[in-house]
Amino acid sequence: MQYLKIAAVSLLAVLSMASCKQKAAGQMEAVTYPLLKVSPEDRTLSVSYSAVIEGKQDVEVRPQVSGFITDVRVKEGAKVSKGQTLFVIDTIPYAAAYRQAKAAVATAEAQLATAQLSLEGSEDLYADKVISDFELQTARNSYNSAVAALRQAEAAEASAAQNLSYAIVKSPVNGSAGMTSVRVGALVSSAMTEPLISVSDNSEMYVYFSLPEKEVLSMTRQYGSIDNTIASFQPVTLTLTDQTLYEREGHIDVISRIVDKGTGTVSVRAVFENPDGRLMSGSSGRVNISYEKEDCIVIPQTATYEIQDKIFVYKVVDGKAVSTQISVFRINDGKEYVVESGLSTGDVIVSEGAGLLREGTPIAGTPVEAGSNSNKGE
Repeated sequence: MQYLKIAAVSLLAVLSMASCKQKAAGQMEAVTYPLLKVSPEDRTLSVSYSAVIEGKQDVEVRPQVSGFITDVRVKEGAKVSKGQTLFVIDTIPYAAAYRQAKAAVATAEAQLATAQLSLEGSEDLYADKVISDFELQTARNSYNSAVAALRQAEAAEASAAQNLSYAIVKSPVNGSAGMTSVRVGALVSSAMTEPLISVSDNSEMYVYFSLPEKEVLSMTRQYGSIDNTIASFQPVTLTLTDQTLYEREGHIDVISRIVDKGTGTVSVRAVFENPDGRLMSGSSGRVNISYEKEDCIVIPQTATYEIQDKIFVYKVVDGKAVSTQISVFRINDGKEYVVESGLSTGDVIVSEGAGLLREGTPIAGTPVEAGSNSNKGE
């Protein structure tokens, strides 16, 4: 009997505890979180990429003939014009070879004239049946040989004239001369590994940088083609290594259609005018690209959490947290996301601490209108 009383008391205690737990669960207090009511805003997003700056043309000037330098007519760092003489290689042997080639042409011309007279005479004699077919054909062969000899002599003359012109080393482009270690008396040849000098056309500068393959694919999918993607870009700016902003805007004109297998990136080129020569070939900087987004939903990144590369927020629905997947614009400033799908105007979300929440958690708080505590257009 005593045992039955103890069992009854124990059962009542268990039932009482279960009843208390159910009551506590049913009366779970709402947790106060910062809330945000989303609404359309305008944003200008900017992202920068490391870049290498090169002249429109960086030409290495190399000798095409051998000889001693007899004159250096270029000043290092000076502006030069296309066709301007930079160096003179000893012209004496090449001038002599050219004169010899011209003399050979004159000789070949005289021999051709003689062969032509001989052929004409042979044709007359053959018409009068004075000479045989063999003799006429021999005269023709002599004439043809004289023609070939003249052509060979003319080719040798052209080659000699070209070698003589190569002895006068000229700038192939307009631009600025680089540095050179070549001085008068130096022996140069076409086998040299180092150029005589480099000439850079810096009137326009090509600025090369890379975009992730994923980003390029996203843009081409959005705009339909690479050409349309190029046309969609706003003017870009350039930050130099001293952290100053170059005063002229540039434009993107080329996106490579080849992905670098090692880095998974695609090369892109922007063009900047450089009339004052402030930009130098071989230097580096950062290209800044801006994206204008109008009437878009912007949320703080603190309102999101990620699972397997997917981004989620907690919407507040009927006073409870509801996990919602969103997609965001590929560019962000590290603080905010531009939401492309998953949220609508008027939705209320938890703006901070989303990573600590659980589905169905009761939420309390007063929603703040989006943009009320932020600066638009930044």
